[in-house]
Amino acid sequence: MASIPVAFNNTVLRDGHQSLAATRMSTPQMLPAAPILDSMGFHGLETWGGATIDSCLRFLGENPFDRLRAVKKAAPKTPHIMLLRGQNIVQYTSFPDDVVEAFVKATVAAGCDVLRIFDALNDIRNLKTAIAATKAAKGHARGEICYTTSPVHTIESFVKLGVELEKLGCDSLGIKDMSGVISPRVAYDLVTALKKQTKLPVILHTHDTTGFGAPSYLAAIDAGVDVVETSIVPFANGTAQPDTLRMMELLKGHPRAVEYDRKKLQELRVYLTDVYKQLSKFTSPDNERVDSDTLVYQVPGGMLSNFRNQLKEQGMSDKFEEVLQEITYVRECLGWIPLVTPTSQIVGTQAMMNVKFGRWKQISQQAADIALGKYGQTPGPINADVLKLVCDKYNAKVIEGRPADGLAPRMDKLRAELAAANLPTDDEACVLHAMFPREFSDLHKKKAAPAAAPVEIKAAPAPVAAPAPVVAAPAPVAAASIPGSATGRRCFAITVGGKRSEVCVEEIA
Repeated sequence: MASIPVAFNNTVLRDGHQSLAATRMSTPQMLPAAPILDSMGFHGLETWGGATIDSCLRFLGENPFDRLRAVKKAAPKTPHIMLLRGQNIVQYTSFPDDVVEAFVKATVAAGCDVLRIFDALNDIRNLKTAIAATKAAKGHARGEICYTTSPVHTIESFVKLGVELEKLGCDSLGIKDMSGVISPRVAYDLVTALKKQTKLPVILHTHDTTGFGAPSYLAAIDAGVDVVETSIVPFANGTAQPDTLRMMELLKGHPRAVEYDRKKLQELRVYLTDVYKQLSKFTSPDNERVDSDTLVYQVPGGMLSNFRNQLKEQGMSDKFEEVLQEITYVRECLGWIPLVTPTSQIVGTQAMMNVKFGRWKQISQQAADIALGKYGQTPGPINADVLKLVCDKYNAKVIEGRPADGLAPRMDKLRAELAAANLPTDDEACVLHAMFPREFSDLHKKKAAPAAAPVEIKAAPAPVAAPAPVVAAPAPVAAASIPGSATGRRCFAITVGGKRSEVCVEEIA
């Protein structure tokens, strides 16, 4: 293993701008960079999924499937990667199996090759349908292990999940460290154990929020990790992935050092710096610095700055530290759940409500659903007192089975709803309507309106011939479907003692 160079996936067209620019990079801004990225021999390009689908519809007036097809056409040689929230697809709630299956089939047909499939609770039951659907569509199923630290999370528990994912037919395993809290020593030990207990390639995905990203990549490379994921400045470092050139320099002299075209990286940096300036109102210095608080609170980096804005809106700016401390308490009460979309938003909102109104005086529907098992099995037990409060408040009982088992098939109903509204009824339309009905309808209304003037984009440098890939990538499939900064806001009205207040939560994937 020591003589085989490590490979890099590049995330700049998805997690890079999601983490540092609120997922606001548009398809026209991506297309000039895509051919250059495609020519460089990366193991894969992350270009879709996570919060990008929401952002396309909600803020950019784009059809996300059209984006996938366009970027795939501009970068056809390198496998394209997306982030999928298992049974939640790319939303906050579980969907019936037929909707998940239709989404996966449409996604692979539109040009996505590798699906990173995770569940916020690491509940294997919430991953089975998406994995099986990916395999049926001839896609590459990358089973993700959401990494976090708590009294109930151990290397042994993560390795057990990896073994189960292999049994389900996953083609590779990803360690998804959404908050950037995996330490170099743990990265080494976890990669070593996964390589020993499974026969699958292992990919490490982290963020540099705490400053651990690059050194943890180095430790994982020493342990034999097959791929690490990097971005390109200015959409790199901080709450995003470590920069590609930076990681190459750190590996100089290492027996597994990898080399990607430095001239092209510089050309991309120049071009992307211009894009970053265009997105300046969505960027923040808070997302670009090392934040050690994340090691304590486990909050995805971009969420820290979003909390500041939300608390200001609530007149609670002076409660920032108190809310962060409350997050740890709420997380423990809800079974030490990992903080990743949608759980990070749910825990953060409940912590804000606890500080504003008193502990558990108000309980959000989403926090109640976690306690009741509607999101799946939590890693640890739910606090008994909190569970009683929830059961009494909602007159409900804890569900024991897989959450999606109680959901009726929806595709026929979705198709009928779209037909009645004189909207497209193909699978792409159905799954977008299922997740974002208002936004999908608005998108089609905009098509009838006069086209807006295109954003002026500085042309990227022309690509040159590509070197051969360093490591064999997953075979592309022939094309035939909110850490980072916030992309979507959901607001809840709360009334206490006759006084009505609004609490908003923003998406961090």
